[in-house]
Amino acid sequence: MGLISNGTTVFDAGAMASGFGGAITFIKKLTASSSGTLTFHNGTSSVVLDNTYKQYLFTFKNIHASATGNFTFQANTVGASGFNETMTTTSFVAYHDESDSTTALEYNTGGDQAQATGFQMLNVSGGFDIENSANLSGTLTLFNPSNTTFVKHFIANTAFMGNGDYSHNNFVSGYFNTTAAIDEIQFKMSSGNIDAGDICLYGIS
Repeated sequence: MGLISNGTTVFDAGAMASGFGGAITFIKKLTASSSGTLTFHNGTSSVVLDNTYKQYLFTFKNIHASATGNFTFQANTVGASGFNETMTTTSFVAYHDESDSTTALEYNTGGDQAQATGFQMLNVSGGFDIENSANLSGTLTLFNPSNTTFVKHFIANTAFMGNGDYSHNNFVSGYFNTTAAIDEIQFKMSSGNIDAGDICLYGIS
């Protein structure tokens, strides 16, 4: 059964008609194994992070930390090094503990940056629970990183088991305050290693 709007077929037999929406293309998966960093660099190890796509999606699956800390990311512009691009960000979190005694929806003042060059936290500053079953999953979307006119926006949403047996849902957004093209993204923990887990990169056309 199809979906028709104003005489135009949008879906037919489960497939989207030509001209509606975009395709998502798998590019690269990195698997952590006591890894200090996981880095996606355009042109290296089959990574595409250039003007091929105007939107890039990173997915995080079962990121397990070796120490109580924060899962973070930063970028390099083309030809740069050091992962210290200037960014301005905002962050808020919803959380609830297993004993049903503490709940909140609040701005995360420890999780934002104002024209700073540090690695951006993707989970609230309380840090990971490092028991064997604890992990983080979520997404980061980077918009038009190869554009040389505008700043580079991103949005992230993560769910993780926080230190002290809390369920956290963290929301982060912001922009790299540069008009230079970005071609490299790195992920790491604020302390310890990424003990296990997968990060996948997709391009969206």
